[in-house]
Amino acid sequence: MAEEAVPDRRGVSDGRPAERSVAVWDLPLRLWHWALAACVAAAWFTPTVYDSLHRLVGYAVIGLLAFRLVWGFRGSRYSRFRTIGARLRAAPGYLWNLRRGITGRYLGLNPAGTLMLVALLLSLTVSAVTGALSVTVTFFGVWWIEDTHAVASDAVMVLVVLHIVGVVLMGTLQRENLTRAMITGRKRIRRH
Repeated sequence: MAEEAVPDRRGVSDGRPAERSVAVWDLPLRLWHWALAACVAAAWFTPTVYDSLHRLVGYAVIGLLAFRLVWGFRGSRYSRFRTIGARLRAAPGYLWNLRRGITGRYLGLNPAGTLMLVALLLSLTVSAVTGALSVTVTFFGVWWIEDTHAVASDAVMVLVVLHIVGVVLMGTLQRENLTRAMITGRKRIRRH
């Protein structure tokens, strides 16, 4: 997949030079992101009231997590996991600098976003697996499975809120609509 910068159509009509943008997030990753968001929201609002729907979206989350694992090795450049280690090591310094508004510029996930990705994937895995175990004959009613599922599910929701706050904060600091970038797959390239 070509990742060359191409002119974006915005700004052409008013005489300003067109902004340039680059493809960052491929369509499978974007569909995964929004499907996961929908499943997590549905799972959060359906336990005990709509148990069959809750189980269905829980199994869908397991499938989406399996897809993300595969796509982390087979997907396009910014979908791959190859930079996770370096970005996780950079995360403490990045968060420290963020206090002063120093954000750096990353086309893919920045170190804080990478930390959030790992935290969400791990907590979603624990939540989904313990949820699936809790409806089996062997683990039905086992207190530590149910408690782990509840704690992991609460952690997922806390992380989701932090993720949204982080997207808004970074979008404001960098003057970029990151939600639109996750819809279109393209991020603008800063003019120098």
